[in-house]
Amino acid sequence: MRVLGIETSCDETAAAIVERDEDGTGRILSNVVLSQIDDHAPYGGVVPEIAARAHVEVLDRLINQALHEAQMSLDDVDAVAATAGPGLIGGLIVGLMTGKAIAMAGRKPFYAINHLEGHALTPRLTDRIEFPYLLLLVSGGHTQMVLVKGLGDYERLGTTIDDALGEAFDKTAKLLGLPYPGGPEVERAALLGDPARFSLPRPLKGEERLDFSFSGLKTAVRQLAGSLQPLSQTDVNDICAAFQSAVADTLDDRVSRSLALFRRRFPDIASPALVVAGGVAANKVLRDGLQRLCTDHGFRFIAPPMALCTDNAAMIAWAGAERAKEKAPDALDIAPRSRWPLDLQSAPLIGAGRRGAKA
Repeated sequence: MRVLGIETSCDETAAAIVERDEDGTGRILSNVVLSQIDDHAPYGGVVPEIAARAHVEVLDRLINQALHEAQMSLDDVDAVAATAGPGLIGGLIVGLMTGKAIAMAGRKPFYAINHLEGHALTPRLTDRIEFPYLLLLVSGGHTQMVLVKGLGDYERLGTTIDDALGEAFDKTAKLLGLPYPGGPEVERAALLGDPARFSLPRPLKGEERLDFSFSGLKTAVRQLAGSLQPLSQTDVNDICAAFQSAVADTLDDRVSRSLALFRRRFPDIASPALVVAGGVAANKVLRDGLQRLCTDHGFRFIAPPMALCTDNAAMIAWAGAERAKEKAPDALDIAPRSRWPLDLQSAPLIGAGRRGAKA
């Protein structure tokens, strides 16, 4: 099964070809990603209209490039998969309509993929992991702890009650005058700073619930930065180090409780696994901390390669290949969804409205 994947949910335009054998072995034949960072940098964040127009301008070329790198034509593709949500609606429309058009013209099955499911299933492509396992999804738009029980079977154990972690990194960077995107800039500055100089809160630390909160931490950074004006470079470095340390401690507490819950739920699994995915998973300090935590609790730590942590089309193609094995294709009238939770059973904590629950 060879699947063309298309990803346009936010500010990366991506196309990929992934192959899945009958035994579940997966191979990435091509994976092309074009970032829009330069387009959005002057505004300090993603501008939806600019993102959608950029997808329109380059998507056809990236699909051709993905086919060329895989040494294939569209005739060699068995199915098409495209992100249908969650994400920015303009970008989703671009990728979804392109995928539908290719599937219709080539008479191929089409799969509308939940972007979060793409992240959730990536370790089955890279590490051949079996269900069930724990997923920590940390990105610019989502921070969740999810129990992945099977294909299409997800249980949300915890989610953010306010800001996503990636959003907190970006807003902290903006408060401190650091360039966009903020996450890598905060990480770089933190390496040069003293995390012990300032004391910042550890939101929800010690609570039994498995949810996350980062709004108060972001507010504490703003108040601290305001009290130190004008900020020196040393101040910026030390604030970033204190912020990153607070995040690491918070994740340690939240994740350790989730690991204990998994042990109670699945005592017979000899070698359970924690998977971390999403753009924030590229942060080396947080990644190393999670690795140590898993070692202490007897869990395998699985983090996809850096290129597969951020948004990419290989994960979308792989999710399509997984679904093609067990589920019928989607109808071509399926609509994009700006909000699309993985776990449709759990009550939303924030952001529920006419567009539905926030993922």
